[in-house]
Amino acid sequence: MTLILYLFNRFLLRITEFLKHWYFDAFKIYSHFIFSLLERVDRKLAFKITLRNLFQPLYQDESFIGHILGFCFRITRLASGGFIYLILITIFILLYLAWVAVPFYILFKIFYPNL
Repeated sequence: MTLILYLFNRFLLRITEFLKHWYFDAFKIYSHFIFSLLERVDRKLAFKITLRNLFQPLYQDESFIGHILGFCFRITRLASGGFIYLILITIFILLYLAWVAVPFYILFKIFYPNL
């Protein structure tokens, strides 16, 4: 009886370790990768800097036209950068959800192989 109990205990331990590794550890690694990638994208798009200088004149041109052009240029840059961020974050979320769904898909295929 103790052998069956031991094997059952080891089975539960392995399942717990797998779930911890698959979900918790993978989430930490994936989120670190995504945040570092978004930081590198922000170096190219300069979203935070553009937002900070939204009402500043373009190229320090203090004329009325410089203020208008600077605002229009920065709004366009913020909109395009926000759209790029939205697309990237959507892709990253969908990839992570696919990663989360893989064990459930495998279990589904084991129990219902003909579907």
